[in-house]
Amino acid sequence: MRKLSQIWFEVQEVLFPLIEKEIEEPLTEKLKKLVTTLELIRIEEMVRVPKYWKGQSPKNRKQIARAFIAKASYNIDTTRALIDRLKTSPPLRRICGWEKACEVPHESSFSRAFQEFSKSGLAQIVHDSIIKGHMGKKITGHISRDSTSVDAREKPMKKIKAVKQKKKRGRPKKGELRIKKPTRLERQQSMVANEMLEDLPKACDVGTKMNSKGYKKSWAGYKLHIDAADGHIPISCILTSASVHDSQVALPLAELTSHKVSNLYDLMDSAYDSPIIKQHSRSLGHVPIIDMNPRGNKKRKQELKAEKKRCKFLNFINPTDIRYNERSNVERVNGRLKDEFGGKMVRVRGHAKVMTHLMFGIIVLTADQLMRFVT
Repeated sequence: MRKLSQIWFEVQEVLFPLIEKEIEEPLTEKLKKLVTTLELIRIEEMVRVPKYWKGQSPKNRKQIARAFIAKASYNIDTTRALIDRLKTSPPLRRICGWEKACEVPHESSFSRAFQEFSKSGLAQIVHDSIIKGHMGKKITGHISRDSTSVDAREKPMKKIKAVKQKKKRGRPKKGELRIKKPTRLERQQSMVANEMLEDLPKACDVGTKMNSKGYKKSWAGYKLHIDAADGHIPISCILTSASVHDSQVALPLAELTSHKVSNLYDLMDSAYDSPIIKQHSRSLGHVPIIDMNPRGNKKRKQELKAEKKRCKFLNFINPTDIRYNERSNVERVNGRLKDEFGGKMVRVRGHAKVMTHLMFGIIVLTADQLMRFVT
């Protein structure tokens, strides 16, 4: 894997002048960012076109993959708008791989290609290769973990009401055993990463979450869980149903991240305050820093408020609080994904397609943050 400085030198000194000479006009800053992103990720090298197929020939798959990266980079709403942009912008069209406007495929070809990319998990594979290639051998200080809502344009799945068994009142009889059903978090302790991911709900449903201002927000769609490293670089992503609690995705996220990078601290908010999550973090050799959750315990709430007042009176700052402030990394990743790279404009349906759409934005965001270290 080439170093970032080498990639930047090749792009700045060789590729930019060559493209400007070919299109006979200077590149804009947005086009330069797109060229740098495509040169860093090399997505066309991971697109596999079969030698033998049934039906219509799968043409232009590599060019279409580059075009979807351009769609995320330019924050374009729909595929139809992307095609119009490709036909009217010769520099963008040539960078994606088409010489003439008539060579740009129809919208249906883009749709079929996107479905193939979703089935093969192309976007996830490309992102994993970027992280392992440029950050796998480095030690990361903090991994910040959080989730963000993803609004979808599809009907939420109807929940099947489970038949509740009547509980026996009073204490159990002598010799009677009442087995308590384990929670998902407890079951995950004896699972591997793939089993944890398969056990998570993935259908579209309704979720409710408390925002930063203390108000409840409800939405229909999904929830994207992200592990972000220092420098606002997303490391691992998992898409689940909107109703899945954040704590249920902590263990599989930690397992995925531990296979890509080596980090020292795990930073999480009060939703992840669980002995199982803390124990798992320590088993990976990390130091968990998790905000405390009183969970309705009034005495505990009063103790925490009193402790804050004492620290403020003594002008004492806890070192863990300073490290915990680094958790804003993942919040900025969530914000940039939605505001700049298509996270708010999900026009596809189904878990696999929604994940692919979001991961194209994550790829562009990752490349942008990595190149900022060089520039």
